Amino acid sequence: MDQRSDAGHPTVGAWTKRCYLAGRALMDSTLRPYDLGSTQWYVLWHLAHVGPTVQRDLGRALELERATLSGIVATLVRKGLVRQTSSGDDQRQRLLTLTAAGETLWRELPDLSFIHDAAFGGIDEAELATTIRVLQTATGRLNNLLRKE
Repeated sequence: MDQRSDAGHPTVGAWTKRCYLAGRALMDSTLRPYDLGSTQWYVLWHLAHVGPTVQRDLGRALELERATLSGIVATLVRKGLVRQTSSGDDQRQRLLTLTAAGETLWRELPDLSFIHDAAFGGIDEAELATTIRVLQTATGRLNNLLRKE
């Protein structure tokens, strides 16, 4: 039998991806009336909770490619939700800040914790801790392997 997957029993990776995609779809559906996507929400969340952030640092924090983040930021700037200014001495660095409209929208957005509760509510805490530990270990191993290449 092929140990990578069986048609009736997808691998851990497949279930992880399915769970992520289902949560992301629910998040996008919930944010659609606000004309926001999930990645735009993550940018707003970061700026609302961490405060003004240099764009390069935000990309690292959210693990987004530079080009992807640039497009998202441009959209949020165009919508008037984020302000992009030069940061300090290095004029090439861009500081991102929520605008007043961005702060207002952030306060109006629904609490998305219901997605986590729907997915993981009622599951034993020890099982969740094991799942997190296993996924952290697997992610670390894969990242280490990637760095070796």
